Amino acid sequence: MDDADFRSLPDLAVRSLGGSVVYANDELFAERENLIRPERPGHDPASFGPKGKVYDGWETRRRREAGHDVAIVRLGAPGIVRGVVVDTAWFTGNYPPEVSVEAAYVDGYPSAEELVAAARWESLVPRSTVAGDAENVFGVDDERCWTHVRLSIYPDGGVARLRVHGEVVPDPHTVGAGGLDLAALDNGARIVGCSNWFYSSPNNLLLPDRPRSMADGWETARRRDDGNDWATVRLVAAGVVEVAELDTTYFVGNAPGWARLTGSDADGGDVDDSAAWPEILPRTRLQPDTRHRIRLPAAGPSVTHVRLDIYPDGGLARLRLLGALTSDGRAALERRWQDARPR
Repeated sequence: MDDADFRSLPDLAVRSLGGSVVYANDELFAERENLIRPERPGHDPASFGPKGKVYDGWETRRRREAGHDVAIVRLGAPGIVRGVVVDTAWFTGNYPPEVSVEAAYVDGYPSAEELVAAARWESLVPRSTVAGDAENVFGVDDERCWTHVRLSIYPDGGVARLRVHGEVVPDPHTVGAGGLDLAALDNGARIVGCSNWFYSSPNNLLLPDRPRSMADGWETARRRDDGNDWATVRLVAAGVVEVAELDTTYFVGNAPGWARLTGSDADGGDVDDSAAWPEILPRTRLQPDTRHRIRLPAAGPSVTHVRLDIYPDGGLARLRLLGALTSDGRAALERRWQDARPR
């Protein structure tokens, strides 16, 4: 595939698809998150900060020892990489002379430390010369599927954007599961309880679109006790949750460490009785700035309410509870719609 062809394919690393820069060994001059911003890099020649010139990209300090710098990107969707663009726009006297790109496939949601220590990295782009202030284009001939890519720069410097063009290879365990978002605000779900909403409202959890910033989620105050924060959702109607999506996008230093989901059936039990809340998702580790998509056991309980517990505190961008209405749930939804219509 030639350069023009692969650049017409989606960017698997871009923020708007859910990509995240999960690690960089150094980002003193400019933040690693800039690598995957969807817009073209900009430049303000008069913009300086406490650490020097402000760049719209990732920039490391000047090395005074052997080695090189790296950044690791979790792709927004796993896929086959057809080509890579290493864009050094506006980096002229401070771009890296050489780069390489490696890839790994890792199940689940590994931490940055686990990726650095244990991931098996395979070469997509061998160590190659690049130009400054240019889009450096590299085709990739590899039919394997990857979840993460690692950009290595030699020895240091700045890169504005990393584009990883390819084809999504979806996880068959989640594709087709959960046809309806039972927790969607626009489907009629609503928040009915919350421990804390100091920074932003839990209603943001149920919004239909992708988060646009950290403010576009639910964030609690910092806890100084032994408790944890929680929010309770009344679902569209009674249903069975098949896939849970817990999205910490943009929550980098303030994501919860863990989350747990329990459910209750208000039509068949007492929602005020803690014993009537079976566990849907056991306490599960969360990663910062990550959209976690988790397939739940097939024979889950029918529930009308779901409680999200986060440990101990922090912020979550979105909560999706994908599944199907029960026949009783659909009948109740029909009755409510009929009763609410003007006569």
